[in-house]
Amino acid sequence: MSLNKVLLIGNVGKDPEVRYFDSGAAVANFPLATSERGYTLANGTVVPDRTDWHNIVVRRDQVSFVEKWVKKGSLLYVEGKIRNRSYDDQNGIKRYVTEIHADRVEFFSLGTRQAESQTTGQQTSTSASFSEPVSTYQQPNIDQASSNTETSDADDLPF
Repeated sequence: MSLNKVLLIGNVGKDPEVRYFDSGAAVANFPLATSERGYTLANGTVVPDRTDWHNIVVRRDQVSFVEKWVKKGSLLYVEGKIRNRSYDDQNGIKRYVTEIHADRVEFFSLGTRQAESQTTGQQTSTSASFSEPVSTYQQPNIDQASSNTETSDADDLPF
């Protein structure tokens, strides 16, 4: 694993800006806010909530997903690499920028990874890698679980 790999969960700060180039390539940019809850130390010192802003850059096949679905306020999971660059501004002052170049962008949900489309009412995949299957875990009911353990044979173990 690369040392500059990051995983972020946060809210989009403004609608993505998408630019298209003559070559047909496209790039999307948007700010992502991540927050850390505040807490109180044992001595009573209150540490407030902290919000950090990250510049997200999306390229290639994920741009169409971002352009179509991602809006200000969207809760996203972003996986990518940290990139630093510099440039000279209009006054000749060197400016430094840290960006997250996203390898993966998905809507984040604590439940299923499917979302209701507000425009069509149909279920649509929220993953930028549209081929990824969506699976859910269903807990067996207690009657099935107890009957399975009665018929289990230790000799059938694969190891």
